Amino acid sequence: MELVLASRNPHKVRELGALLKPHELVPLPADIELPPETGETFEENARLKAEAAAHATGSPTIADDSGIEAAALGGRPGVRSARFAGEDASDEENLEKLIHDVPRDGDRRVAYVCVLVFATPAGDRHAVEGRCEGTLAEEPRGSGGFGYDPAFVPIDYSDGRTMAELSQEEKDAISHRGRAARLMLDWLAERDEAAA
Repeated sequence: MELVLASRNPHKVRELGALLKPHELVPLPADIELPPETGETFEENARLKAEAAAHATGSPTIADDSGIEAAALGGRPGVRSARFAGEDASDEENLEKLIHDVPRDGDRRVAYVCVLVFATPAGDRHAVEGRCEGTLAEEPRGSGGFGYDPAFVPIDYSDGRTMAELSQEEKDAISHRGRAARLMLDWLAERDEAAA
């Protein structure tokens, strides 16, 4: 199935494009504007984008909203992960603020959360959530990945590497986005079977 991805983030287009095969992800047309992320939850934000893109394109769409939750900060930055250090903050500035704000001797637990929402112009909706638990490193390490990856040490591997130090295959196997994508693939397969 061809799915429009309601995102302008090239990292997400590449990552989700690989994770959602055999479905083909189509970039959002340049003339379509996505609504601002005003939701209080990842699911609300993903739903807003998926519904807007489905309505504007007349095609089935996938949208994601994702971020990092720090236990020491009561779950922040959460839905504000991309804007944690300010509206136009870079990945590096957001990461620097998180490392600064989480006490070195405090609770270092973090979780990546990704919610994917499927929407059609006819009003069909389905949401799935993927999580990856980890701890926050004291200093960024590694050159792979993006966002908070250089300081996110997943509990799934025992060698202390950050997400930015994993191979793409290792990351996809455990990442919040990988887990959400596999749940969405399972649901799409069930949907196709039911429709057959």
